[in-house]
Amino acid sequence: MTRRWKYRPPGSNWGEFGDDDERGRMNLVTPARRLAAMAEVRTGRTFCLSMPLDRPGGQVLNGRRSAPAFHPVMRDGHVHFNLPLEFTDARLTDVSTDEAVLLYSQYSTQWDALAHKGSLFDAQGTGTPQRVFYNGHAIVDDRGQGTQGALGAQALSIARMAETCVQGRGVMIDVRHHLGDERIAVTYDVLAGILAADGVVVEEGDFVCIHTGLAQRIMDAGGGPLDPALKHACAVLDGADPRLLEWITDSGLAAIACDNLAVERSSTLGITDDSPARRPSLPLHEHCLFKLGVHLGELWYLTELAHWLRAHGRSRFLLTAPPLRLPGAAGSPVTPVATV
Repeated sequence: MTRRWKYRPPGSNWGEFGDDDERGRMNLVTPARRLAAMAEVRTGRTFCLSMPLDRPGGQVLNGRRSAPAFHPVMRDGHVHFNLPLEFTDARLTDVSTDEAVLLYSQYSTQWDALAHKGSLFDAQGTGTPQRVFYNGHAIVDDRGQGTQGALGAQALSIARMAETCVQGRGVMIDVRHHLGDERIAVTYDVLAGILAADGVVVEEGDFVCIHTGLAQRIMDAGGGPLDPALKHACAVLDGADPRLLEWITDSGLAAIACDNLAVERSSTLGITDDSPARRPSLPLHEHCLFKLGVHLGELWYLTELAHWLRAHGRSRFLLTAPPLRLPGAAGSPVTPVATV
């Protein structure tokens, strides 16, 4: 395959998994590393790491996304819900139910695909930045069209992640235990202190799960209206800290999953200074999704697992978390399972 770029972004790994690669650091989750992850299973106990997909509820955290909306499926003129099939054939005793659901793929517990965030970057050296994504891919064709007309990523969709099966060693970093529910921007120095205090080691190919407690506060609301203050609650990674981004690069982690809105600080604050300099609104997203091919998980439910691991002096577990194999999608709901 001909390389899609002449110049790659500084600090990126484009081309290192092949010129045509669409899986990014999921390539590091090898059979040997899956076997090592399975060795972390000692009790057989499982934890569901997804919130109900109708949480967080409302649009307090993101006004552009909505909760799942159910729509009827019709059968022989009847709404196919709690439907006795004797309506279609008097001999039948079945009572049948079906439905259609409109899902915003990144409303609740989810994975970001590598198609979720690209950048304006001059990969061809023409002097004019173009819209480009991980490994130099474009997510539209030469006409600017996706798989579904104006929508649907031609490359780097969540289906590519799903094909890897997404199973490996999870590593819990329990930020909430050390920082509470206060809104703190977690720099590399803060993170390194937590890793040292808890004896947590992150190795190549690991799935790093960061517990901040935000999803627990969403769950505690019981599906009712959320306090707008939640948008600015609990710890977030400081995506503007270059040493933190270097740690993500150097650690070799395969993916990051967090129980907050978008992993990093600027997801809610945006650009807060008056500098005219051009830059990403989400620097950690750019570093992970665009430069390194590191998938990001958001709004996972990690509190019960984090408490259990701490009570048992552990930080590692087997994680199984495949997204929907939906070609073209830039993200996907997921029901991750931790096995300890």
